[in-house]
Amino acid sequence: MKFSDIIGQKQMKEQLKEMFLNNRLSHALLFLGKEGSGALPLAVAFAQYLVCEKVNGKKEVAPAAISLFGDAAPAESESSFQEDSCGICPACLKAAQLAHPDIHFSYPTVTKKSVDKPVATDFILEWREFFKLNPYGNLYDWIEAIKEKDNSQGNITARECDDIIRKLSLKSFESGYKIVILWMPEELEKEGNRLLKIIEEPPPDTLIILVAENDELILPTILSRCQLIKIPALENKEVEEALINRNNTDATIARQVAGVSDGNYRDALQLAQHAEEDWQVLLRDWLNTILKTGPMAQTKWVEEISKIGREKQKQFLRYFNHLLEQAILLRAIGNAPGAFGTERDFAERLNKLIGIEQQQAIIEEIDRATYYIERNANAKMLFHALTIKLYHIIQNKIVFLMN
Repeated sequence: MKFSDIIGQKQMKEQLKEMFLNNRLSHALLFLGKEGSGALPLAVAFAQYLVCEKVNGKKEVAPAAISLFGDAAPAESESSFQEDSCGICPACLKAAQLAHPDIHFSYPTVTKKSVDKPVATDFILEWREFFKLNPYGNLYDWIEAIKEKDNSQGNITARECDDIIRKLSLKSFESGYKIVILWMPEELEKEGNRLLKIIEEPPPDTLIILVAENDELILPTILSRCQLIKIPALENKEVEEALINRNNTDATIARQVAGVSDGNYRDALQLAQHAEEDWQVLLRDWLNTILKTGPMAQTKWVEEISKIGREKQKQFLRYFNHLLEQAILLRAIGNAPGAFGTERDFAERLNKLIGIEQQQAIIEEIDRATYYIERNANAKMLFHALTIKLYHIIQNKIVFLMN
């Protein structure tokens, strides 16, 4: 993967190249970026950049043509070699396939029938396929791709830590660097302390890149030994353009989805995939059951939403939050730049239904519900409880939402 394959993150690409070219590269980096920001693809592209033969000046250049006046043809400027990995040298071709012998990957794994104590290498074929199809995927997507049991939990084991140490103790095979990309160090428990020594004093020309979403879940002993590289969320315009150019999403849908995705390209893809889902109808029905039709209708609605799966449930709640945020903007500044057509009308109705304090309270409850959905909460119990909470929040000001 080249830097040019990464969505947005122009400033981060330049920063990483400057660190390398000015010899300011730490031996342990922590790429910290929220889900869907592209932290993992950026780490993979950076690793390819470091091993690229053209970037490192190892690629043989054809002999300069002899000029009619006896002068050698001007050499290509060194800086042109450093804009991006070339993508065509043997090192780049291997790195693009996640098969370069000096670029190692570590990630959470699950137990398998065929492997009692697995390490990341046991899943390398699945990892290559996963990254090829879903480079902006999250831990849930990865575990779903490799699990054999429904209750599988991914983690990075003590044996995996030992395997990382073993790999880094070997000499590099082809490039000047030995690189380990450790994805989701949040899944390292106390076993992660095994890595402290090699993170603090690695062998020469060794680079360890940790790619994380939440630094609060990383062992402090590891965190303190890494140079922090904060990866910002993507801009809405970048998400919109990526959906149109990479996913062939309709421009109108891409614009709407980008506004809801909050800089998360993974969520944007999910939302675009289910763009045909009429979240507005589902939301209107829910609010009307809360305020008008009563417990029997509420139970029926909860039964229906509990069947659609966790990802769609999260998307529905995210959509509700989006409309609430647009309603607040409409109330505050008289404009809702992220709401179009019927969405703006719905946002106006929400303003008639509830005040700004109630809207903020609902947003907090929805965020909390989304958190529990991600952690396998029982959908029926969660949405029943959320329905009751919303009733108590908005019971003092009732306006029915009509078709």
